Amino acid sequence: MKTRSTNVATVRLQVRELGAQLSQLGHRIGMRTQLRDGDLACLDLIGRKGPLTPSALARLMQLHPATMTGVLDRLEADGWIVREREPGDRRAVTIRAVPARAREMMGHYAGMNGAIDRIAASYSPEQLAVITDFLERLIEAGRKESDELAG
Repeated sequence: MKTRSTNVATVRLQVRELGAQLSQLGHRIGMRTQLRDGDLACLDLIGRKGPLTPSALARLMQLHPATMTGVLDRLEADGWIVREREPGDRRAVTIRAVPARAREMMGHYAGMNGAIDRIAASYSPEQLAVITDFLERLIEAGRKESDELAG
């Protein structure tokens, strides 16, 4: 029987391996869609968080605004996003994903999403609640550690 410390060490290694596998998946999808890893990450944030201002997206990505401008220029040129002026303030801009391109992107993740659905189906609702709690706590710990490293 494994000890608690052995189990925790195994979990740490598995989380690292999951991160590596998801990074590789993202990189391969980026190659298929001709998107850089950072551009793909920005597009993912826009898709998950909804319409965002360029400054809000830059903060979330922890990128300099000038770097963000380059990312947004590439995404807009390739038809992934649109920049929309706000009617009340013509200087304000909101970034939105282009729905057809968002559906295209989801198609690239269909295999992984299907695998998640199949794996999740093998767990009870109670087990899924524990897994969800564990993942949410890991995400928050990662966010906190990233913020501390950023200073």
